[in-house]
Amino acid sequence: MKASVIIPNLNGAGWLRDSIESIWAQTETDFELIVVDNGSTDESLAIARSYRGRPGYTLIENSENTGFSHAVNQGIAVAKGEYIALFNNDAFAEPRWLAELIRTAEADERIFAVSSLMLRYYEPELADDAGDYVTLLGFACKRGDGLKASRYQKPGRIFSACGGAALYRRAILDKIGVFDELFFAYYEDVDLSWRANNFGYKNVYCPTARCRHICGATTGAVRYNPFKSIQSGRNSILLPYKNMPAAMLLLNLIPLVLGYLLKVVMFRLRGFGGDYAKGFAEARTALRRLDKPKFYWRNLPHYVWVEGSLIVGLFRYAVYRVQRALKIT
Repeated sequence: MKASVIIPNLNGAGWLRDSIESIWAQTETDFELIVVDNGSTDESLAIARSYRGRPGYTLIENSENTGFSHAVNQGIAVAKGEYIALFNNDAFAEPRWLAELIRTAEADERIFAVSSLMLRYYEPELADDAGDYVTLLGFACKRGDGLKASRYQKPGRIFSACGGAALYRRAILDKIGVFDELFFAYYEDVDLSWRANNFGYKNVYCPTARCRHICGATTGAVRYNPFKSIQSGRNSILLPYKNMPAAMLLLNLIPLVLGYLLKVVMFRLRGFGGDYAKGFAEARTALRRLDKPKFYWRNLPHYVWVEGSLIVGLFRYAVYRVQRALKIT
């Protein structure tokens, strides 16, 4: 089987059926569909169950919300495909979405992840995500968020694939590991892509793999809410600590601390300072359980590439903030 498409679902009654149907429309590719329900209490569980008996369909039901990473890992554990495709329950794929992702991945066996062009559902002329990047300040950012999608028609290497609509090579997942379940939600896809970068694998962007996305539909947060603020506070600590070797952490300590201070101010101004601080507190406990990858001298060129990407990411973020301030799309 060529691909396994995994859709994690939590209370997605308003959009799950359309999301699933957009995946069944991927007729050019041999694939299976795995839906992992994370303790839904609305009609979306009944929707997911209604597809039982359809060839190539598997439903996994959890009694509670176990987190995005755990749900996806459950899907990966039973998947039979050469490639693993993740798809949000509030995203809707164009007919060649999966075929384009696979076509891109098969151009180079060193490609680990392929990121889609995600378009805003209600403003499809604007990008929602064209691959993710990380800055020297430790910020993980969506490339192209709110800017014209026409700007992002060129394929190329990116820092991270957005797990909302991405393809992963199973053979490399088996080597570097699956999603870290300490990242309950948010940044787990960046963590995985960063791990791949450290081992010299490539994450790339495919502009012809297109889907539309209702941003924040599942969590109820386009930008901020208490849940997202806590997750951001915790995972923004875990992300660089886990993936930077000790010398790299020391080198970047000042900009990272500056980034955290800026985030504290940003979240306080938006009324979520206490939630963000709670995430920081959770990080102290989580760090004790973190499985930090070993440092390998043979990966030194890859660490240098990552450092360069963080520097470029800082300039990209600065330009983006100016564009948003001037309302340039």
